[in-house]
Amino acid sequence: MSTDERDRTAGPALGHRVRRVREAVALPGPFPAAPAGSGLATVPGDAGSPLVGHTFSATRDPVAWGRGRLAEHGPISWSCGFGRRIVSVVGPEAAEAVLVNRERVFAARPGWEHFLGPFFRGGLLTLDGDEHVRQRRVVQQAFTADRLRGYLDRMNRVIEAGLDGWRPADPFPVVPAVKRLTLGLAADVFLGAGLGRESEVVRAAFADMTGAVTSLVRVGLPGTRWARGLAGRRVLERFCAQRLPAKRAGADPDLFGMLCHARADDGLRFDDTEVVDHVIGLLLAAHDTTTSALSSMVHRLARHPEWQDRARAESRALGRGFVEWGDLGRLTALDLVEKESLRLVTPIPVFPRQTARDTGLLGRHLPAGTLVTVTPQVNHHLPELWPDPERFDPERFAAHRREDRVHRYAWTPFGGGVHKCAGAQFADVHIKALLHQVLLRFRIAVAPDYETRFDFSALPVPRDGLPVRLERIG
Repeated sequence: MSTDERDRTAGPALGHRVRRVREAVALPGPFPAAPAGSGLATVPGDAGSPLVGHTFSATRDPVAWGRGRLAEHGPISWSCGFGRRIVSVVGPEAAEAVLVNRERVFAARPGWEHFLGPFFRGGLLTLDGDEHVRQRRVVQQAFTADRLRGYLDRMNRVIEAGLDGWRPADPFPVVPAVKRLTLGLAADVFLGAGLGRESEVVRAAFADMTGAVTSLVRVGLPGTRWARGLAGRRVLERFCAQRLPAKRAGADPDLFGMLCHARADDGLRFDDTEVVDHVIGLLLAAHDTTTSALSSMVHRLARHPEWQDRARAESRALGRGFVEWGDLGRLTALDLVEKESLRLVTPIPVFPRQTARDTGLLGRHLPAGTLVTVTPQVNHHLPELWPDPERFDPERFAAHRREDRVHRYAWTPFGGGVHKCAGAQFADVHIKALLHQVLLRFRIAVAPDYETRFDFSALPVPRDGLPVRLERIG
């Protein structure tokens, strides 16, 4: 059912919507006590400030907030945000238990829907159980080695054309430039064609949807971010639906065409709604999460010219302007910078789940219906896992150190378990192909005392747009 149809069938009256707003901002009461004789303890915590709970403090500086909760309450604690009681779990042991989900008690769909609302429904993030497994098998056909090689050829051409439009400047705002480039690249690789005049419309629709994700007022009252997000979803649905018939009839090698024709081993084939849902979800991942990762990497390369020079030397050693498939493993410095940048600023700072039934986690009782968040952004800054965790130190991931191996769930920028990001390797190829060309063309610099702050209200990006000095090099 489309968003338009959902709105028409739901159509709540204004008075009902106002009541829902009041309910959305009312904080729940204390956390339920553990059942007598269960052998489990009650989850500690507090609701936070009236109306908003811990929403602002947790999104303003998630690492400081998470460390504070850990010190006060331990690795499992409850707080309130966005009108819900939320249990935050900190540390690799808790992350593994929730993400691996051996007993299928931590459901992804209701967890993500609380944060993403109806904006990114139907993708792999919001599927569970056997349905998730079946659909994942189809989607993974889009990310085989052969297909990634084909995507890389298209990426290189789109990146070259996009960088032709970059001009040396001081300041040069990195975030908007990268956003335009990643959206154009995702459109070409996934949809098979550039967006042309529709690029601004699609970009605005994504911005409205991601902006609505952290809205306090989570009903479609006119003028609210939530209402703009719903309108953005409708724009993208229409955009994809208009292209569906041609994709069904053709044999295009892009991701959209592949999803229209791919089948699972049991014969499963996506219907039109499922194709559109997956395309929108994958476009988001290729656009916004990659923009976040690239922004973090460019920031670190600008702040640490010794690493920029080292990565540039490896790119020059390849002897060609485009990265080829066999070159990716030779960009060692860029790989280390990527891993460390993803540790310092994780593109998806939390992974939400909801308990399907009563369960225990590290000795704490979680009732059915509990919203749980795994916090990789916090885990990636724990000093017991990462010595001097605020320091940029790509050598942490080098073969002679491998600090990430202290625990298999110490470093989880792409999640873990059955819901680990299906496009993780695509993101890696995308990032390396783009930065290879950037480093060959430009030197990136900032003032010695410059430090950006990342906005974690949605997917993390620099608050100031990351202004750098962009210099052309030979």
